Amino acid sequence: MTLHTPRLNPPIRTLMGPGPSDIHPRVLSAIGRSTVGHLDPYYLELMDHLQSMLRGLFRTENRMTMAISATGSAGMEATVVNLIEPGDPMLVCVNGVFGMRMADVAGRAGAEVTTVERPWGEVFSPEDLKDALAAAKPKVVGIVMAETSTGAWQPLEEISELVHDAGALLLVDAVTSLGGVAVEVDRWNIDAIYSGSQKCLSCPPGLAPVSFNERALEVIRSRRTKVQSWYLDVSMLANYWGSDRVYHHTAPINMSYALYEAVQILHEEGLDAAFARHWQNHLALKAGLAALGIEYTAQEGHQLPMLNAVSVPAGVDDARLRSDLLNRFGIEIGGGLGAFKGKVWRIGLMGYGSRAANVLLFLGALEQLLAEHGHAFEHGAGIAAANASYQASRSKPD
Repeated sequence: MTLHTPRLNPPIRTLMGPGPSDIHPRVLSAIGRSTVGHLDPYYLELMDHLQSMLRGLFRTENRMTMAISATGSAGMEATVVNLIEPGDPMLVCVNGVFGMRMADVAGRAGAEVTTVERPWGEVFSPEDLKDALAAAKPKVVGIVMAETSTGAWQPLEEISELVHDAGALLLVDAVTSLGGVAVEVDRWNIDAIYSGSQKCLSCPPGLAPVSFNERALEVIRSRRTKVQSWYLDVSMLANYWGSDRVYHHTAPINMSYALYEAVQILHEEGLDAAFARHWQNHLALKAGLAALGIEYTAQEGHQLPMLNAVSVPAGVDDARLRSDLLNRFGIEIGGGLGAFKGKVWRIGLMGYGSRAANVLLFLGALEQLLAEHGHAFEHGAGIAAANASYQASRSKPD
């Protein structure tokens, strides 16, 4: 049989949605390097260096810091199924899609799940959790640091103290936050945390950095039952990522090259410099959108710099505008999920994609399309406001 399929020729896009993000050219180059075996001395040495760099990124000394060979959702599964046994009480904070997903994963692992909820776009305060902690007496409390569906940025330090005072472990979703804002695993006393390679790390999707502290590892070692997932069992993965290097699975070698290069790029820039860059571009985008009459949906003071969730202006066709952005300008942004479907745009400024050039390109295209939709605004106002924001940031003393 002869197959007549088109040759691989993906279009060139500017990825400004909720992920994946634009891939740094060095990362794309790294993924094409020569493949070696997953127990080759070169690869084992690379794993050591990658672990060290991931510890720096998470700002932790946790020895059990590694990259799960799967996407960020598998990072969620890995942390949950290792900490939870059937019948364990788990409290999950839900203020968007990914809090809901964590609760679902926990229920599938056999947890007795209690949720505490806030309206979408809002964040949790310690007071929101006090009664639920007292009633549920959870073994694990799960919370999303950067809720990708709403653009809300969750403070963790006070909540961590409250959770540990209640005798529970703190599990954090940092899929969107890692590499874009400070993630302080040791200082905030986070017991288990997971992320993904495709957001602010500007690496293709396919790996999930995770970290477990000693308290979490002791809980895993003391389990009465086997971990639900063989593939994600940390007690076995520890033997592969640890000094013994016991074969567990065939790791995605070339994806590991990509993640290695991506994290190295971040460290070369400097984490604080990267965080400042994300914040500067967020402020410029926010100024430009405000000049066009577009408002953010996340709680003021808790808006993520790398994931800008904004309300679709009245009278504007959400799907049509996003389609025109993609097909006419090659720019991808995300639509709303769940309760925000059809009402919200999610504009990503993640990792390598967090650049002034992308902010100004997007605002220029958006102005043209908004005018076609009959949305009233002063033409050129968005770009002018963004440029003024950049000028103001350059004028500030160090």
